[in-house]
Amino acid sequence: ASEGKDGACAAENSPPQVPQGRQGERSSVFYSAGQFFFEYLVVVSLKKMPDGRYEPKITYQFPKRENLLKGQKEEEERLLQAIPLFCFPDGNNWAPITEFTSETFSFVLTNVDGSRKIGYCRRLLPSGRGIRLPEVFCIISCLGCFGLFSKVGTWWLWPSGGPGSCWGFPAHTFLTQILDEVEKRRQISMAVIYPFMQGLRESPFPAPGKTVTIKSFIPESGTELIELTRPVDAHLEHVEFQALLQRLSPHLILHIFASAMLERRLIFLAEELSVLSQCIHAVAALLYPFTWAHTYIPVLPECLLDTVCCPTPFMVGIQMRHLQRVLEQPMEEALIVDLCEGRIIRAVGDEEEILPGKLQNEMLISLNRHNNNNNVHTSEQVNALVSEAFVQFFVRLVGHYGSHIKWGRSGSGSFQERAFCKAIASRSCRRLVKRFVKTNMFSLFIEEAEKSRIPQEGNG
Repeated sequence: ASEGKDGACAAENSPPQVPQGRQGERSSVFYSAGQFFFEYLVVVSLKKMPDGRYEPKITYQFPKRENLLKGQKEEEERLLQAIPLFCFPDGNNWAPITEFTSETFSFVLTNVDGSRKIGYCRRLLPSGRGIRLPEVFCIISCLGCFGLFSKVGTWWLWPSGGPGSCWGFPAHTFLTQILDEVEKRRQISMAVIYPFMQGLRESPFPAPGKTVTIKSFIPESGTELIELTRPVDAHLEHVEFQALLQRLSPHLILHIFASAMLERRLIFLAEELSVLSQCIHAVAALLYPFTWAHTYIPVLPECLLDTVCCPTPFMVGIQMRHLQRVLEQPMEEALIVDLCEGRIIRAVGDEEEILPGKLQNEMLISLNRHNNNNNVHTSEQVNALVSEAFVQFFVRLVGHYGSHIKWGRSGSGSFQERAFCKAIASRSCRRLVKRFVKTNMFSLFIEEAEKSRIPQEGNG
């Protein structure tokens, strides 16, 4: 896990960088069944230092891993040192309080070998009386299923009463359910958390559409059977497009999408960590079936604010309280988005001209329809409709890529970039594609496509 100033630009990256050659697929790193649900559950608390400041420290860890090899132990130590920084990214500006609205957010840590671990966090005020400090429950997993860990609803949780007593949470994903269970047990005793997490850890991650049942005992409540069912379509289970549509106009969303498509520097501002986390994950998901392959930090810790000075592309979320410090940084051109006011604070200036006019207008109509359609009630429906609009944009723009891969006798492919661009009739589309083919996300996508002779979908 990256840490410190030197690791800022690599501290948090997107989900796996190499997209599959076919639309509708994600890297198996993210969604394969049979893996552990999580690696660790840690509790991060604020400890008062001699100078009066509060520093986040891990005060509980499950499981405690023993007999690790030297390299494994060093990796675990790096991970455990980095976690508190991302659980309390807002620095040391804390004081004991009596009320606090709990919030859920996530972060991603990239290891030296490029592997990723995702942290799903619930920040809350422990039960009790009088003033006290918030703490964060953080579940570390290699599985990129944000719904599973940080929201409620795409996944279903049945108490022991069975389907008749279902807790249905439309719109949110599956790990808030697990965090909800952890929080419920926290109010009783930390000791009650252990058997639940042990049962979860011993259960294999289900394949799409499959269910796993976990037995859980709570004093005075008896044994509960908790069923976690994974949706059949895993492709959008970590996304909440509604969060983006609620804060930004479709016009601005397209400006942001165009900037992300050309791999520019993007800074998002909001005060709530959950808003930053949701919106940045949504923006990254607009690029599907391509994948953001650069620095990606949905919630940037205060001590890493100089990340915005990186000359390379990045997508970061920063709390609004740091706006002035951000603006004072000697940064290169960047798109700065205010999620509180739904406006762009700073732009490159050409955002309106990046996307071809006809395709841009079609997407605007589509986004406005989803925004105003009262018949669309669920997050899942919004996700599907919005994703389809952007996937179709890519199909129409570059969906013919498969017919421009020249296959050798050895079975390896070679992408014919010049012929691919030349085949585009529209001048404005060709102009954008000539820029898009130079991006990392397109190169990684084509590299993957060149490895397999599986017929490509959307070849126009």
